[in-house]
Amino acid sequence: MSNNLLKGKKGIIFGALNEHSIAWKVAERAHEEGAEFILTNAPVAIRMGELDELAKKTNSDVIPADATSIEDLEKLFDAATRKFGKIDFILHSIGMSLNVRKGIHYTENNYEYYMKGMDISAISFHKVMKVAMQKDVMNEWGSVLALSYIAAQRVFPNYNDMSNAKALLESIARNFGYHYGVNKKVRVNTISQSPTATTAGSGVKGFDAFINYAEDMSPLGNASALACADYCISLFSDLTKYVTMQNLFHDGGFSNVGVSQKVMDKFM
Repeated sequence: MSNNLLKGKKGIIFGALNEHSIAWKVAERAHEEGAEFILTNAPVAIRMGELDELAKKTNSDVIPADATSIEDLEKLFDAATRKFGKIDFILHSIGMSLNVRKGIHYTENNYEYYMKGMDISAISFHKVMKVAMQKDVMNEWGSVLALSYIAAQRVFPNYNDMSNAKALLESIARNFGYHYGVNKKVRVNTISQSPTATTAGSGVKGFDAFINYAEDMSPLGNASALACADYCISLFSDLTKYVTMQNLFHDGGFSNVGVSQKVMDKFM
């Protein structure tokens, strides 16, 4: 059901790959709520995914861009300016670990892979905002969001160096959020989502166990990708104009539960 929460708003959505992606759900919901946007991902991800299908469904342009490349980001934001003028929202839904992909244990991490993962999963967020600020592409009271996970604060052994990347991502949101707010009245937040069955998440060893455990621990159960998309829409809208520099847990209560009765019962 549409409430026209984003009617007239323009944006850029990074990271949609296929229908299992949270960014894909965000694009669908943003379109339903009246927004126009550009879809973008790295060229290799576009070749692997199904982004053209989403573009047709949402009447959107697809512009390839490697979010770790300042040159690519400059071209992307120039294209957005030509199409829309200024924009109102950005979603950063990007994460990748070569150490995870190659099954390298955290204590044995390859540091070249480690740095690459940090660049893709976290530092790219800084680069996106740096270029956006330099080119003054955001309207006042615009909203920039990135997707995180509670492994930024807690240990999930097989989440590997992605835990460090998410911690850095959240720190960038706070620090850049201060400067973006002071200088441009743009808000910056991260959403710490329940473990969600996406293409990226499926690469983490034991991720199904993460999902099942969180389901048993959370009073409301795990939040779905679609529910996360709804939350993103609220944060792109004018209803949340004074929310910034926050890491917002969207996890059915998991982040505040020490242990649930359901989990305790399994050990009784």
